[in-house]
Amino acid sequence: MSNTPTHGEQMNAQPNSQGISGTVEGMTFRPDRRFWVVYICLMMVQFLTAMYHTVIATALPTVIGDLGGVAHMSWAITAYTLGQTLAMPINGKLGDLVGRKRLYLLAIALFVGGSALCGLATDMFAFTVFRFVQGLGGGGLMICSQAITGDIIPPRVRGTYMAPMGAMFGIAAILGPLLGGWLSDWLGWRWIFWFFLPFGLFAWVAVAIALRMPRRSSSFSVDWAGLALTSIGAAGIVLIATWGGTTYAWSSPVMLGLIGITVAAWAAVVPVERRATDPILPLQVLTDHTFIIATVVSVLMAACMFGMNGYLPTYLQMVHGVSATMSGLLLVPGSVGMFTGSLLSGTLVTRTGRYKPFPIVGSLVAATGMAMLGLLPADAPVAWTGVAVFVLEIGIGMFLQLSVLVIQNALPASMLGTATSTNNFFREIGVSIGNTVVGVLFTGRLTASLLSLGFDSHEAASITPAIARSLNATTGAAVVDAYHHALAPVLLSLAPVLLVAAAVAGLFKPIPLSTKTGLEQLEEELAEDGPADAYHTDRTDG
Repeated sequence: MSNTPTHGEQMNAQPNSQGISGTVEGMTFRPDRRFWVVYICLMMVQFLTAMYHTVIATALPTVIGDLGGVAHMSWAITAYTLGQTLAMPINGKLGDLVGRKRLYLLAIALFVGGSALCGLATDMFAFTVFRFVQGLGGGGLMICSQAITGDIIPPRVRGTYMAPMGAMFGIAAILGPLLGGWLSDWLGWRWIFWFFLPFGLFAWVAVAIALRMPRRSSSFSVDWAGLALTSIGAAGIVLIATWGGTTYAWSSPVMLGLIGITVAAWAAVVPVERRATDPILPLQVLTDHTFIIATVVSVLMAACMFGMNGYLPTYLQMVHGVSATMSGLLLVPGSVGMFTGSLLSGTLVTRTGRYKPFPIVGSLVAATGMAMLGLLPADAPVAWTGVAVFVLEIGIGMFLQLSVLVIQNALPASMLGTATSTNNFFREIGVSIGNTVVGVLFTGRLTASLLSLGFDSHEAASITPAIARSLNATTGAAVVDAYHHALAPVLLSLAPVLLVAAAVAGLFKPIPLSTKTGLEQLEEELAEDGPADAYHTDRTDG
């Protein structure tokens, strides 16, 4: 047992945030060399995860074909999503209870190790299991990196540091498809999973040496009941989104049973969490006004964006006749827009200390971009699609990353990780639900149109861009028209959803952004509460 650290001791355990000279309303943030090592490592790991997503998306058909798992292709995607979603709550909670460094190192190890094992897989079952392991690491990386950022950077200036981290996704969106195609064609798909291993190992070693975080309490209780219920509920939503209307009919016993189990699990969460000592989903977080508003807005934004991203590439291939690689590159303006929106809002929040305008303006801009996508005629130049996607994602970029900052600022520092993970957890669930809704609407409209053209149900379900191009001119044009009229109205219907997000954002009650890091705030909270053994500094611990 040791006493709560003094202010000076804590500064030795984290990057220095001292040096007040008045650049931002009487305070400055002066990072030292150790801070920059940690910050660069955070960006590197963010870049690695983003690159894996874009590279694998390009080469996945080749991987699945080589492993003979075409019939189970969806599991390669679902396994990662499932692992990532399930890892979020436990990483957030344990980070608050025992510290984040060891969890972050474990997450890097799981992600890099899972990637290496994916490259060694010889069958679809092993590949799916290893993708799940990789997803567990990916979920931990997402939560721990956002929480560590909150620990070491004051909310008042954190917006400035968000944009470079967000830029990693934009760079990955450009380089990923090119690198994925090159590795797959010249070295084989297994090198996609091995190529980044040295970078991951370097990041692990650098974080282990440079990141010095206070150790938290060694005595805690795990909310196993809450963890089990939220895991069952989250897994149910992911599986419903994956299987519904494709692997199983919505009215099948499997789907009805899965829906029933999922609903029952979520219904039991509130009474169980109300009684838990250290709940996975604390009611203090779930009932906080700022948390509710920020989470609802970010969920609506993410659901609309990913719902669009899930179907637009195939639409571009089918309607505009572009290649799979080109359809991915046509979404690059969206990544540029996301970075631009994040940079704009982050910089202005740091300058003004005000964040309320950005979710409102961002939602309105995003609604404009989504409406543009929905109103574009089928024969419009394909470049206009890139313009519309840019407008859409510059609006979403104004708040999607900022939402984490707003939530972390509103809740006690002792709940920083839990609040971060809960927001991301519900966002992932929202994305799954959004993808399902868009998929059901799009597939229903497309199937009805194709059946009216004389296709049978099997042909309608299995038509591809290559098949469409092999049809005679009249039938091919009819299929293109069917695709356009199936997706365009669905995209247009998402614009009002973003208008709802703007209206919800108007309910924000602005809270002044703190000028202290999360660790400094936590030290003050513990000094007020007085638990002498709940928190102590150890330079070798997480």
